[in-house]
Amino acid sequence: MSTEEVSLKGKAYLNKWVPWRIKRYWFYGFVTILSLIIPWIRIDGNHLFLLSFDKLKLHLMFIQFDMQELYLMPFLLMLLFIGVFGITVLGGRVFCGWICPQTIFRVVYRDLIETKLLGLRKRIKNKQQEPDYSKAENKIKRLVAILIWTGLAFIAAADLMWYFVPPEDFLAYIQNPNEHLVLIGSIVGIVLFLVYDVIFLQENFCVYVCPYSRIQSVLYDDDTIMAIYNPNRGGEIYNEQKEKLFTKQKDLLSVNTNAECTTCESCVTVCPTHIDIRQGLQLECINCLECVDACTEVMGKLGKPSLVEWSSEKETLFMKGKTHYFRPKILGYIGILIVVSIILGMMGSKKEYMLLNINKENRLYSINHTDEGKIRVDNAYTFLLQNTLNEDHDYYFDVIAPKGMEGKIKIGTPTEPFKVKPGVVKKKVIVLYADEMLVKDDRKDTVIPITIKAYAMDDKVKVMVVRQSTFTFPREDLLEDNKDKKEED
Repeated sequence: MSTEEVSLKGKAYLNKWVPWRIKRYWFYGFVTILSLIIPWIRIDGNHLFLLSFDKLKLHLMFIQFDMQELYLMPFLLMLLFIGVFGITVLGGRVFCGWICPQTIFRVVYRDLIETKLLGLRKRIKNKQQEPDYSKAENKIKRLVAILIWTGLAFIAAADLMWYFVPPEDFLAYIQNPNEHLVLIGSIVGIVLFLVYDVIFLQENFCVYVCPYSRIQSVLYDDDTIMAIYNPNRGGEIYNEQKEKLFTKQKDLLSVNTNAECTTCESCVTVCPTHIDIRQGLQLECINCLECVDACTEVMGKLGKPSLVEWSSEKETLFMKGKTHYFRPKILGYIGILIVVSIILGMMGSKKEYMLLNINKENRLYSINHTDEGKIRVDNAYTFLLQNTLNEDHDYYFDVIAPKGMEGKIKIGTPTEPFKVKPGVVKKKVIVLYADEMLVKDDRKDTVIPITIKAYAMDDKVKVMVVRQSTFTFPREDLLEDNKDKKEED
């Protein structure tokens, strides 16, 4: 094939090729818009996700949970961490390069603000050369860049707080900053951190601060997808690395003396974490695939595939066959995620739309007399009822006695439903009574198990809870003594 044919082939390939960098930009835009929109989406006043420390509520999938129901949080954290670990085993640090806010913020500041808007950096493809800040013009541009990023940092800080303080409350709170100093302090603290992190700390956060890079090597295996240089085609650039790599693999690999790497260093200059991908796996690599783009462009002009690929060591380095995506380890992670999701769904489906605690008063019972001359045994209870919905409801309850005593334990007070406002804990004294003989036992008082079914009058199916309690009935001789005393009076 002639040089001209190779050139034409390379140009045809590059015309159809979409760099990973462009795909990341589109994905970053999607993630950013999604994160800004989610806090504003409400159904029946409930958010998709909200952990409100202000109102002590958890909103999950448009269902509102009270703090007593935070047993769901461990399952959410399990989904998060197991999901991230599973993604790491499958695709390396793809989370860092494609989803992590740190990476997105750095791309916005470096590629958009510094390079495209202000021209501080001459080329997006050169991330190693820092701007020359000795020039007065560049100093002014840097100040403008810091001011622009500070404004964006306030938006990012507000967006983060919306997942803990709902936007409808957030906007009202910031209008009275003196009454919400914790909120204002949190926003200012987040902004200061983002300014320092993105402008001054930069990718050093990924390399030295983030613990994720320290655990990735434990999770990787030969089938893990990552940005990887192919020394079998490109040749070994570093002799020390060559000796370590090929000592035990000499029967499987042979060094290609016709090395295709042009040593153009494009994959080095474009790396945001300042590494040379040709040295092999390094904890600093965040799988942003910038080096893949750089090599693809250079080798494409030569009519050849990239020497840096998004592939696995098994396929590219060791040449042991195709990458196995759905291997036992990945299937195990998927199985665990499914099990945890099912448990979370089952526990979430048992959500109660009202909270009710029943405490029996210290006095077991009181013996009184009705106007008809009957003996009446009263048991008093304290109901602590909370309306966890967003509108007022009228509540009442039924008492279910054991078999053989149906209808004999009755409600003394209250006789009418009572109203409870949203988020308010209502304390209500309840009296249950029996005006006929329930148990004849002259040796001891009898504790009778009862079921209390509380509900909202306008929705007895959805807003309903069942609680177990007891009704204490006195021994027979006490009733007789009280009856005789009444007759004497």
